[in-house]
Amino acid sequence: MSHWLVCGAGHWGTALSVYTARRGIATQLWGHRREHLPGTDADLAPIFPGVPVPPGLRIVAELEPALADAEVWLIAVPSHALRGLLRRLRAAGAPAPRALLLASKGLELDSGARLDAVVQEEYPQAPLLVLSGPSFAQDLLAGRPLAMTLAGTDPEIRESLLQRLRSAQLRLYPSEDVAGVCLAGAIKNVLAIAAGICDGLGLGESARAALITRGLAELERIGTALGGQHDTFSGLAGAGDLILTASSDLSRNRRLGVALGQGLSLDAARARIGEEVEGVRSSRALYRVAQELGVEAPISEQVYRVLHEGESPQRASVALMQRGLERVAPVLASRPMG
Repeated sequence: MSHWLVCGAGHWGTALSVYTARRGIATQLWGHRREHLPGTDADLAPIFPGVPVPPGLRIVAELEPALADAEVWLIAVPSHALRGLLRRLRAAGAPAPRALLLASKGLELDSGARLDAVVQEEYPQAPLLVLSGPSFAQDLLAGRPLAMTLAGTDPEIRESLLQRLRSAQLRLYPSEDVAGVCLAGAIKNVLAIAAGICDGLGLGESARAALITRGLAELERIGTALGGQHDTFSGLAGAGDLILTASSDLSRNRRLGVALGQGLSLDAARARIGEEVEGVRSSRALYRVAQELGVEAPISEQVYRVLHEGESPQRASVALMQRGLERVAPVLASRPMG
């Protein structure tokens, strides 16, 4: 009997596997760390204690057997684990699935590559789709309404998955911009750290609103330079996901920024959160790529300096506020007042 295989048993992968099972899709959930797998017949502890395992969901500790008859691979592993997982799948000799649905967000650290490009390099025979947008695992599990983007270049496969995943809870919008949807999910994490730093410093809601607005402009500049389409960055995968991630306390990236703004070191902030914070890794790749392309990315640059060069959040904030004043001041001084 065919099934969907969800690779990645963190919060998002587990929530997606519960959702597909509730939709009547036979689903197997695999994670690489056996001790962290939701492991009982009663509930999804330790990821979601108290949430029952729905009928149709099977949690497995061995990957290779789960590949047999897997119709769709839904991948929700951290960005740094993606290439290794794809190589393991290829080495297992499994036939390409009907669709590979990517729900991971980030950029590859060493190469700066988009995650869709990593998939196409390692598993070009698998039809690729990307799922992204403003969404938290807790909301998906609780049955709250969500709207996301499903991107893919094969209209027949994309429509098939849209029909299987759409519900009264989840509204999906189709897109052909696989690159842009991937990029939006990666870049917004870095910008959300900046929004958290702003709040951690106590700069106020007006400052946060300004930062998010300028972050949207930066998101579009970087995203289009890397191959995405303009409309994608003003839609759910871009603006929608950034607004959510930059303003909610459920966002790990934002919470990390808040901790940094309150004076914690990066190590202490990570320890406080206790979970993967994708924007930390992505910030390195994003900074390097923006420098190489000559794209103006002042917010991402200051986040990189705080995270990886020891810059203080206070000085980073001042640098953003004073940016360009050396050009503006002489012009103002030359104009008569009144």
